[in-house]
Order: sequence, then C-alpha cells, then structure tokens
Amino acid sequence: MDAKFVLLAIVSIAPVLAASCESLASLSLPATTITKAETVPEGANSSPAHCRVAATLKPSSDSDIRIEVWMPAAGWNGKYQAVGNGGWSGAISTSAMEEALKSGYATSSTDTGHEGGSASFALGHPEKLIDYAWRSEHEMTVKAKAIIAAFYGSGPKLSYWNGCSAGGKQALKEAQKFPDDFDGIIAGAPGNNWTGRAIFTMWVAQAMHKDEASYIPPEKYALIHRAVLDACDELDGLKDGLIEDPTRCHFDPKVLECKSGDAVACLTAAQVESARKIYSGAINPRTKQPLFPGLEPGSELRWEVIAGPRPFGIGDDFFKYVVFKDPKWDFRTLNFDSDGALAEKTDGGLINAMDPNLKPFFSHGGKLIQYHGWSDWQISPLNSVHYYESVVEAAGGASKVGDSYRLFMVPGMGHCGGGEGPNRFDMVGELEHWREERKAPARIVASTRDGKQSRPLCPYPQVAKYRGSGSTDEAGNFVCAEP
Repeated sequence: MDAKFVLLAIVSIAPVLAASCESLASLSLPATTITKAETVPEGANSSPAHCRVAATLKPSSDSDIRIEVWMPAAGWNGKYQAVGNGGWSGAISTSAMEEALKSGYATSSTDTGHEGGSASFALGHPEKLIDYAWRSEHEMTVKAKAIIAAFYGSGPKLSYWNGCSAGGKQALKEAQKFPDDFDGIIAGAPGNNWTGRAIFTMWVAQAMHKDEASYIPPEKYALIHRAVLDACDELDGLKDGLIEDPTRCHFDPKVLECKSGDAVACLTAAQVESARKIYSGAINPRTKQPLFPGLEPGSELRWEVIAGPRPFGIGDDFFKYVVFKDPKWDFRTLNFDSDGALAEKTDGGLINAMDPNLKPFFSHGGKLIQYHGWSDWQISPLNSVHYYESVVEAAGGASKVGDSYRLFMVPGMGHCGGGEGPNRFDMVGELEHWREERKAPARIVASTRDGKQSRPLCPYPQVAKYRGSGSTDEAGNFVCAEP
C-alpha cells in the first residue's frame, strides 16, 4: 500500500483535539461557567502535566457546585475516573485525583455544592441538600465527560467511579439512580444507610455520656482489644492477631468488669454496658427491632471516632441541620423510636442509597466492587453485608449478581484503610481487569504497608483459609472457601 495513502488514512481517523487547554475557557455547557482552564506543568502538585479545568454548575437557582476536571497532557488511557468525597464533603478531593491522573486517567471531583465539612449549609437550603445528596455527582459526571470530549476530540471509552465512605455512598447512589453514568464502580465502606449510621452514632453518644461512669476513656481501648483477640483470634485456626470473620466472635466485655471500683485494667459495670451497646448496634426501645448494626469485635483501638468526648459530628449534624433544623439541638434528647422514624421520613431516600435494584446498571455490563474493613470503627461492616444481601435477594439469588457485583470484606482493616491487617490493594486494577478483560476477581491480594504480610481477600461470603503449610504471612498459602 502506498505510504502516502497509509499516512492519509491514519490522519483521517485521528481525533481532532482542542487547540489548547486554555481554549476550554470559552466552552459553552448548560448551567455551567468555566472559571479556569490552565495547563499545569509536570511536577506541580506531584502530578504529571495536565489540563486543569475548574467550573461552577448551577442546575438550580440555589446551586453553586464547584468541580474540577484534570486531563493528562500526554499518555491519556482513554478513560475517565471520577473520585468521591468523605463526610459532608465540602472540598475537591485533589489527592484522589492525583492518583487517578498518575494512572493515565482523566479525572474529576466536586465539592458537592458547598464549602466546609459541616451540614450547616443545608439549613434553609433544600436545593443545596439535593446537590449534596446526588445531583452534584451526576452533574459533575455529565459535564466532565463533555469537557474531556472537547479537549481530546472524543469522550472517554470507559468511565469509572472510585470512592470510599461518603464516596462509597455516592458510588451506590450513582449505580441506583444513574445506571448509565459509569461502566465500573468501586464502593468502599459505603455510608449508604446515612440515617441508620447517624442514629447509631447518637445511640453510642447517649450510652457513653449517660453519666460520668459510663464513659470509656481511650486508655482502656487496648485492654478491650486484647481481650477480644484472646477470645477470638484463633477461631479461624490461626493465632495471627487477625479475626477473619468477626461475626463468629461472641465476645462479652463483662469478662473485664472490675471486681470493685474502677481501675485502668478493668471496666466498670457502666462501661461494660457502654461497650455492649457499641457492639449491639442501635435498637428501637419499643419494638426491639435493630435500627443499625454495631461495630464488630476488633474495632476497639479507634473507638474515639464515634465514642469520644463529643458526639460523632456527621451524625450530630444530620439531626441538627437536616432532621430538626435546629443548630442548638441536643443529642441527649433523641428518641430512638419516634425520632428514628422521623429521620427516615425526612430523608425519604434523598441521601440514603439503599435501593437494591441494580439490574439497570448490570444490564449494560456495569461492574461493581464493594469492600469494607471488618475492623471499621465508623461505619458498621455489617451495613455492607446487609446491602449486598438485599441486592442478591432482589436479583433472585447470588448466581444472578456474581458476574456483576462482588463484596470483599477485609479482616483487620479500619475505615477505608489502616488497621492491623493487610489493607493495601489495587481495586482499580481489579475493576479494569473485570470490566475490560472479563476477568472477575476470584481473590484480591492485600498487603501491609511494609509488604511483610499479605492475604487474599475473598468474595463474600467466602473467607481465606490457610492451606496448612508455608508462611502464614504469604497470600499464596491461603485459599478462598466457604466459611
């Protein structure tokens, strides 16, 4: 074939790129104002060279949603990765964007329509609450894809969401409400039962501050944790400082009760009851029905997050600014029967992402990886188990979702990371293999930060079982099997 003809053919199918990053400042999109379009050189913010576009979105008269879209100046992998937020989410998640950019992705993040980490923005601003709940993420996704297409001359061939905690809630909300936005989704430790988690954290706050004797000081956390490991570490056949399946651990903190008075090496009777309430979860005092599951044995070392001197801020803010609309509301007044029902009614599925029907997302080949640390000290890991089971039930059985949705529970891991067990893994890589190469994750290897220990994470309900020989610090010596 004539060389000129080949060259002409290549040129004719090459995408027509925007003239420059800066030219995107004049891009016109509905309800969107581009506030910045600049080329960022390599090394700035520890990132490769990229085009940074900042925009303000106003889908309602009271909306003020800020987004940023970063696009590699070279080496774009042809894909888009949106990253999630945490808590009440009032900032662009730049660190997560940097990681996506380094992997060749065009990426975006939003401040969800307000500044700061409090829910005070919602007081008197129902449209802003809608922006936070779901609209900012969807609007960001639509506008980001348009900006990417304008810069490169064509849109992303695949789009992924990657988030944990509130970002995991956003992930599930996208799958439920806008199933065509993404081809693959990572939902880590999702706060998708937003009302339930808020109720539980107030349950813990009331238990810990019932009186001075009920408060468990942080210096006693290690005492409780050691007792838990003594009781349950070897249930999986290994004494390794990890509880493979905490649901099998039936630890009663009463074994630590002081014989008289109070001491550093024991718990008062009131502290025993407080610890029991952390494990039990919130319960409706009238119907005796569970409202939200408790933390699992193994989570004790970071109980100060929800059981500290003050109520957990995310839950406290939900009741102050969303449910009761009173900044002076006192957590001690919460009624777990009537006020729990009011919280559910007030949300009405706005922030909560509990819809178990993921068939529209699955139907176009969407893949969902969910993960949760068994030692999570903020959101009960059973929340993830319960949501997964609800999706399985709605779909008609595990066989109906296994090719589209898998849950991985992480022994020893805390909230979105940290903890005593192996907690470093490549979920993005696993999602890519699944969506792009049809290689469903049968096991995912997790390692400790120092690389000295690794374990396989298994698709729930499977657990990792030791083969019986070789180092227990090597993932290759374990198999995934039914519990």
